[in-house]
Amino acid sequence: MEILEILLTVNFWAAAIRIATPLIFGVLGALLCERAGVLNLGIEGIFTAGAMAGWMAVWMGCGLWTGVLVAALAGAIFGLLHAILTVVLGLSQHVSGIGITLLATSMGYFTYRTALPNVSTPPRIVPFQPLDIPVLSDIPFIGPVLFQQTALTLLAFVLVGVVAWLLYRTPLGLALRAVGDNPSSVEAQGLSVRGLRIGAVIAGSSLMALGGAFLTMSAFDAFFFGMVNGRGWICIALVVFASWQPGKALLGALLFGAFDAFQIRLQTEVGAFVPGQVFLMMPYLLSILALVLVARKADYPRSLLVPWFKGQR
Repeated sequence: MEILEILLTVNFWAAAIRIATPLIFGVLGALLCERAGVLNLGIEGIFTAGAMAGWMAVWMGCGLWTGVLVAALAGAIFGLLHAILTVVLGLSQHVSGIGITLLATSMGYFTYRTALPNVSTPPRIVPFQPLDIPVLSDIPFIGPVLFQQTALTLLAFVLVGVVAWLLYRTPLGLALRAVGDNPSSVEAQGLSVRGLRIGAVIAGSSLMALGGAFLTMSAFDAFFFGMVNGRGWICIALVVFASWQPGKALLGALLFGAFDAFQIRLQTEVGAFVPGQVFLMMPYLLSILALVLVARKADYPRSLLVPWFKGQR
């Protein structure tokens, strides 16, 4: 197969969407947090906690959707902790986020080892299966690419629309955007800046955890160490690339997914002549390039990283 033909195959784009799905969840979660003025660097650990919690729930006998809810709850708990440290106490968002990543990752691994102390091979579960939606799945090219994915992938796409509608078509979304730009004006309207920020961080962290749940309950069928593999940090960069807009966030996640899927297939074509590490670097190098080109024009929330206390002007 010629290299350019890769870009025209159904399998390539279907794989790109699968790779992009956890990033969509993660970037939407980070976007909600940052729109409210809170940077959440705990995303990498929350991915891990969501992956472990969702998988563990299903492995213990819960249904798949119950596992998704358990993962979201795990993300919400770590989001609440991050919100207490940064919103209520006004501590450094950078330090708190890194601490959450270390805590959530360690707790995920500790829980796994405690529950399965003598297991060398991760136990398997029955994950979400690809759907076959009548009529839509039969649409040439688009049908196999988009409508034969798992339910969590379709949920990710739906949530992009939901978050966009929430931010730009509802009073709550207006308040969230305002609290990230000018929290004093929100307080002047009689709204709770602290409540809005805490709610945004909890909701955003729940979405991040769904990205981890996708890895263990859809992309794979088990939990293993290191499976998140830096996806959380990619999401932080994608938020900047997207200029804090859900539509562009979806585009950024799909671009990264396409880069990653392309390098995998490219290895089979020219891997004998080029070291494999070069291909592994490609998605990240292209993401950095895209970020550099866009970041200078990004319209960031003006109160991002700025602690706020009642009565402050």
